[in-house]
Amino acid sequence: MYEDHYIFTPGPVKMSQEILDVGAKQTPYFRNCEFSNVVYHCEKGLIDIVNAPEGSKVIFLTASGTAGMESVVMNLLNSNDNALVVNGGGFGARFVDICNIHDVPNTNFQVNNTNLKDIEALAPQDKFSSLIVNAHETSVGHLYDLTALGEYTKNNNMMYIVDAISMLVTDELDMQKSHIDVVIASSQKGFALPPGLTMVVLSPTALEKLQSVKSLYFNFKDYLSNGERGQTPYTPAVTIMLQLEARLNQIVRRGGITQSIASAREVADYFRLSIKGLPLKVASLFMPNAMTALTPTDGKSALDIVNDLENKYKVMVCPNGGDERDTIFRVSHMGDMTKEYTDVLIDALFDYYKVSRN
Repeated sequence: MYEDHYIFTPGPVKMSQEILDVGAKQTPYFRNCEFSNVVYHCEKGLIDIVNAPEGSKVIFLTASGTAGMESVVMNLLNSNDNALVVNGGGFGARFVDICNIHDVPNTNFQVNNTNLKDIEALAPQDKFSSLIVNAHETSVGHLYDLTALGEYTKNNNMMYIVDAISMLVTDELDMQKSHIDVVIASSQKGFALPPGLTMVVLSPTALEKLQSVKSLYFNFKDYLSNGERGQTPYTPAVTIMLQLEARLNQIVRRGGITQSIASAREVADYFRLSIKGLPLKVASLFMPNAMTALTPTDGKSALDIVNDLENKYKVMVCPNGGDERDTIFRVSHMGDMTKEYTDVLIDALFDYYKVSRN
């Protein structure tokens, strides 16, 4: 299905042949020392990528990113908290919903057209126990200033929870520099793996705040106990874990996380510069390297553009839903992306608009 299509969706993203080859192998048995070593290696690699404080631990969930979001709220917050939830779009709203479902008192901090560098001035004047943010609000392609948010949480003695699902590996994230306590990541974005694996990095501060929860599958204390022997309490996404190990090695071999970020930035800049002659404008002034969100300026429906690119050119970009289905579509720069591969989309857009590409 779609094997002959070009993929520019922000998850799943284009995977390298090396990682595809790992996924094509027979899934092995996992309750043994060999697989435990894989888990240990993945934990160390993830901790290095986000520069987590010494003593940090990683939870590996066979689940989607939303499960990571919900499980963090379940394990770290309760009715005695007062969470400040940054809501700049669909995924920020999802965190608000999660807090409400689990009876966690929260303030729905709705923001627009700001990267929150001046959060001290913008934030509601109240006493909050934690700050929850989607580092990159994927629904509109909007990246927040994680370091400014970190200084705010440090100054106000707040726990800092960051959903980095759609910006990790392509954009800078440093837990120590930005005073981050929790990072949530998923396999199908910047890591360029199949969907189904979510990782939660917990700093020592977050580990101290873990509570007992009424949940069998999402009990972090159970995962940490099993993690001591390199295992998970329930069947892990074995093959994706093997692919994660290979991907972490690939990142190191290619020059480390700094090089991965630089490569994504180069492709993103190339794409944005190349389409300047088209009736499209960026939907946000604070775009990440991970993707570009575009709004048609000629009255065309964004959803029609998405469908036409797929049907006429076998190029897949991502539509928005709800009120933005006709105004925004999104283009990913994550995964095994190059300028040459991106040229396929650029050429398709110029042909679609009947404009000559200089």
